[in-house]
Amino acid sequence: MASVKMIGIGDEGKLSLLPMYEKWIDESDILIGGKRQLGFFPEYQGEKIVIEGGLSSLVDRLKTEMKNVVLLASGDPLFFGIGGYLSSKIDLEIYPHLSSVQLAFAKMGERWQDAYFTSVHGRSMKGLAQRIDGKEKVAILTDMENSPNKIAQYLLSFVMDEYKAFVGENLGGQNERCRWFSLEEMQDAEFSPLNVVVLKKTGKTPQWSIGINDEEFFQRKPDKGLITKKEIRTLSISALHLKEDSIVWDIGTCTGSVAIEAAKIAREGQIFAIEKNEGDLENCKQNLVKFRVDATLIHSKAPEGLDTFPDPDAVFIGGTAGGMEEILDICCSRLRADGRIVLNAVTIENLSEAMHAFKKQGFDTAITLAQISRSKPILNLTRFDALNPIYIIEAWRKEGE
Repeated sequence: MASVKMIGIGDEGKLSLLPMYEKWIDESDILIGGKRQLGFFPEYQGEKIVIEGGLSSLVDRLKTEMKNVVLLASGDPLFFGIGGYLSSKIDLEIYPHLSSVQLAFAKMGERWQDAYFTSVHGRSMKGLAQRIDGKEKVAILTDMENSPNKIAQYLLSFVMDEYKAFVGENLGGQNERCRWFSLEEMQDAEFSPLNVVVLKKTGKTPQWSIGINDEEFFQRKPDKGLITKKEIRTLSISALHLKEDSIVWDIGTCTGSVAIEAAKIAREGQIFAIEKNEGDLENCKQNLVKFRVDATLIHSKAPEGLDTFPDPDAVFIGGTAGGMEEILDICCSRLRADGRIVLNAVTIENLSEAMHAFKKQGFDTAITLAQISRSKPILNLTRFDALNPIYIIEAWRKEGE
């Protein structure tokens, strides 16, 4: 395999390159890049290859290519760029340019080592709300579809109006333009396709820790409220063994309380919830907005609908309206390595059925019987009011299975 060099290039084209880099390009046999990058070199005499679609075929060719190759990439190829993927597949010499985010912060006159970085370039905006909630500074790489306008609309749909936005367009190029906006203003402004958005928090936001009080949730309220109570919720979420990037299912989500608190831990993951009751579904939607969680929520009776979810790292089952064995069979078969299933049961019949199903699947289990009482004032005294006892069943694959 011949030498392969990856060179970062700015919006100003050749002017952004060191003379040594230009020399390498001129002496190369093959020049690879996007249409815009290749357009900076109309006089190039060697073979040009435009990067379109997937990179697997390009990798296959580069592994056997004997000619000298230069790859062009925007800015820093290792910052949400193709450099990370290609360097894991082939030997590369990487020479980065300034990233668009670095240029944006320079134009703002702001430090950037304490910012949160994310990208919606070529990927879904789903889950952005919980990822950035509470962050002081957020840098977002955009694309034609996920434009500054769409970002503003998305954030306002979760009432995240404490941010003002800086938009840098064509940074480093002749048509560079930098502006500040409120989110309301950014919804309706026009932008160049090449831009980066930086959000800066200007107001206070509610901060929710694990163990949100039950009264904070929109919910149906019969005798004691149809919600996984705070204490049970905290124990159940602990049993799920969540990581920052966990994929979580919440079956029978009701108010969405478990899904919401799970999202506060698995910020970089994905949350999927299913609920059969239409009234509870509407309460759940309101709670997702209030607590700034962008979960995938479907109206269905499990196990219908579970086939639309990706395989989970964690499954919480707060209740089933029959069909428990089928639901658990699906959850057990699709649970990813080192995953956890947590089921809350109120009756000994449900406990027995769940234990039988987990045993059938070859899963290990641990059961906690939670009997919680809360203090309650009575005249000038205090007594304790008992909540319903709950069986919290934690299940996982036996080692080696």
